[in-house]
Amino acid sequence: MSSPSGKIWKKFKRNKLAVAGMVFICLLSAMGILGYLIMPDQTPMANTMHLQLSKKKPGRTFMFLKTPVQGIEQVGLFEKMLFGQPADYKSLPITDYRFSGDSLYVRPYIGDEAKGDETAFARQAICRECGDQATFIRKTMYEQTFYLGSDIYGRDLLSRLILGIRVSLSVGLMAVLISLFIGVGLGALAGYWGGRTDASISWLMNVVWSLPSLLLIIAISFALGKGFWQIFIAVGLSTWVDVARLVRGQVIALKEVEFVEAARALGFGHARIIVRHILPNIAGPVLVVASSNFAAAILLETGLSFLGFGAQPPMPSWGSMIKEHYGYIIMDAAYLAILPGLAIMLTVYAFNVLAIGLRDAFDVKSQGASI
Repeated sequence: MSSPSGKIWKKFKRNKLAVAGMVFICLLSAMGILGYLIMPDQTPMANTMHLQLSKKKPGRTFMFLKTPVQGIEQVGLFEKMLFGQPADYKSLPITDYRFSGDSLYVRPYIGDEAKGDETAFARQAICRECGDQATFIRKTMYEQTFYLGSDIYGRDLLSRLILGIRVSLSVGLMAVLISLFIGVGLGALAGYWGGRTDASISWLMNVVWSLPSLLLIIAISFALGKGFWQIFIAVGLSTWVDVARLVRGQVIALKEVEFVEAARALGFGHARIIVRHILPNIAGPVLVVASSNFAAAILLETGLSFLGFGAQPPMPSWGSMIKEHYGYIIMDAAYLAILPGLAIMLTVYAFNVLAIGLRDAFDVKSQGASI
């Protein structure tokens, strides 16, 4: 006979949509963790700008000439994965080149319809150790394909979308942890003790519940200041009420059952009864509401970034990317706003179907019916 957790997992696997949502979230998480290691633009914040490459269509490939920059140190693999590698060169998009003696002549790219004037570079100034032309070309020139196009500043859109995963998932995770810490604590106290404690905490929950979430977060952001870390706290402080209401109801239902009465009879303290006996038995519903709050936190963060209260430039956020490009939806560059919007939609949908799958899997009545 399988364990309760085994039965829950078996029931969860039957919901193919929820499993697909979980796989999608795991894939996003892996991309967010790897970050700069899998991005075409590995510079910090994926902020390499080429204004002449503004709003280029997905799939365009351009050739670049690298000119060296002194004083840039190479970072380790772990630091590169987290913070990126500052470029030790400046890149110039070019259309063609030719060699003449010790000089290199290139035509900078200035547009699809225009042709740039030739610019001369001394080969020794660009690469001293490059002897023959083949070695020089290999070490100083490269091609880059903008698989999802470039934004209005000529930055690689794919790189910024990948880096935006970190912002959305980290805000969602930290906000959920903060909301769980506050919500589980207050909800357990209100449900277990009742009386004036319950009345006071319930009054606080009703006050916070009555405030529009976005306005509450904006008010907290004004108090704490704009920034990435402030969003963690602001979103977390606005989403704890759902957790607290759920935990309060569950604790009220469980505090009079036989195993809790037996724990009291054995002389266990109230804190141990709550932490060791009641809370583990409501972990399923709490996990469900946490998944739902994760999706809500992502939506709140993108809304704040769209309004300018979220992650500040040049840090890429899906909400700020929509803000920068929403005016192009009615033009020939609608993908600039549609792609981050699609990323938000798919991520939120994945968390919602995961929450529905967890809810069905933890449903005791349906489990009993299926058995």
